[in-house]
Amino acid sequence: MYDQGMTWLLPERFAASEIGPEAVSSILGMVTTVNEHIIETTPTSVHTSSAETSFLPLSLCLTLLRDLETLIEVVAEQLYGEDKKWNLIALTEAAKVCVRLAAFRTTGYKMLLQGGETENLEHSDDLSPQGNMGHLREPIQNQGLGVNHPQGLNSWNLEGRAMSALSSFGQNARMVSEPTWLRRVQQQQAILEPPAKIIRNPSLSTFLSEKGIRGGLFVTGETMFVLRPLIYVLLVRKYGTQSWFPWFISVAVDLIGNSMLSATTMSQDSRKDQHFQFSKSEKDELKRRKLLWVLYLMRDPFFSKYTRRRLESTQKTVEPVPVVGFFAEKLIELLIGAQTRYTYMSGS
Repeated sequence: MYDQGMTWLLPERFAASEIGPEAVSSILGMVTTVNEHIIETTPTSVHTSSAETSFLPLSLCLTLLRDLETLIEVVAEQLYGEDKKWNLIALTEAAKVCVRLAAFRTTGYKMLLQGGETENLEHSDDLSPQGNMGHLREPIQNQGLGVNHPQGLNSWNLEGRAMSALSSFGQNARMVSEPTWLRRVQQQQAILEPPAKIIRNPSLSTFLSEKGIRGGLFVTGETMFVLRPLIYVLLVRKYGTQSWFPWFISVAVDLIGNSMLSATTMSQDSRKDQHFQFSKSEKDELKRRKLLWVLYLMRDPFFSKYTRRRLESTQKTVEPVPVVGFFAEKLIELLIGAQTRYTYMSGS
């Protein structure tokens, strides 16, 4: 069983049996993803004007595509060969681009966390407990027979007292007839389910008018991050994996996009752009994207010309050492085997 699970390390030798393990891995990953989504999803009274209440959330679609992309690459290579497999890989990346751009728009042009697989729920100051209490206090303050109301003392006549007594009697009778457990459930539901609140996400023109130039830089940088994998795959499909042109263009897109995102947080002293701030999760996302740049060392032609030679040289150096040499050899074999798959090193 272990040897079958590691067949991707030697694709030429175990090509015939490679689709099976990848299919099992993809199916298990998709089932786990859907199961976790069902468990973690809880009903909420906060609604948006976007399609967040759709049957299949966009973040879940991206996660399912990520679980499927390696299987798609393996099947494409088996059916069409090494060169033509990039056609299906390009279609997969195009689908991810469409879903990510849709998620970027429906979330009100917020940064895509984990490539859109994690919902960006920050900047929700309007959902504070004080805001909800204000909605709960409003009906009380608007009652015409309240003691604290300016007209309450004048209208508190005999008829008002009688109506109040009848209302109190009916309320007490209903509470006595109801079971204690039912009243507790109703109280918990009243606490857990605040009044519904509608949040409307801004359009692109509204967002740009509010955020100014820095908003335009943010949208451009985030769009470049979304498009970068598709651009790289299309160039590899045309020029091949051993061409430097796709590699350099991909690096350039990453650098320019990240520079634009970083520029949105610079010079925050000006009043016009002072409200444009990144949350903690968004700052962590920027750090994660920078860490993904290490994968350029594992992509051809850089890998075949520099990284692989360095790894093989290191293996020969530590090979005489009994324990270290053994584990170094297995680790290097693991890295070389993983490098043969685009989806393992895509960073998308």
